Amino acid sequence: RLRAALPACLLACSALFLTGCGSEKGNEVSPAAAPTGSPTDTARPTGTASPTGSPSPTGTETRLTDDQAERRALVPAATVTWDKAADTAVGEVSGSKLVEIELTRAESDSTASPAPSPGSPQWAAEVATQDGTRHTVHIDAATGRVLPSQPEGEQSAEDKRETADRLSKAKLTAEQAVKTATGQKKGTVVAVQLDDDDAGKVVWSVDVVTQDDWYKTTYDVDAANGEIQREEVDRD
Repeated sequence: RLRAALPACLLACSALFLTGCGSEKGNEVSPAAAPTGSPTDTARPTGTASPTGSPSPTGTETRLTDDQAERRALVPAATVTWDKAADTAVGEVSGSKLVEIELTRAESDSTASPAPSPGSPQWAAEVATQDGTRHTVHIDAATGRVLPSQPEGEQSAEDKRETADRLSKAKLTAEQAVKTATGQKKGTVVAVQLDDDDAGKVVWSVDVVTQDDWYKTTYDVDAANGEIQREEVDRD
């Protein structure tokens, strides 16, 4: 009986061994059948940093130029308007008229006492007497305080005649020219200057800054008839 049972037992063991090997092969996954990746493993696009500055159509901000950043820092700090500063400057020099005024920053080497804070806003005005002699008057654009004025140096007889000639030809006042310019574009006036244009006409050049984009637009207004001769937008 033992001899008869032994071959049967060996056959049964062989069958179990073959079944186990087949099962292991059945569990293997071929490279072709392997998954190529799940949705969570896919690469995600990387975002780029948005520059800072004024709003863009997408809601982010665009970077301001140096000039735009300068205007954004300077204009809101100037609580004294150009016309108030101009009236003050003219009042400082008897018998004078406005020739030029511009919003600038105070310099660190100012000789005024007390000296304005370096970088603070100020109006640099030039007024001229009837003979064309120019005087410079600085006004603190935050307080309205007048800084010392003095005649400009090295004014030749020809320069004086040129200034006096422009003043005599200017039928429009600076205020009227500014009204014409701001009627075209609302904004803050940062400079007004009596000058000659390329055609030799005497014009009031008016700079207007718009605070939504900090661009500066220059209007040349004919000082004789009030017509706009030129409009130029500075987007730098």
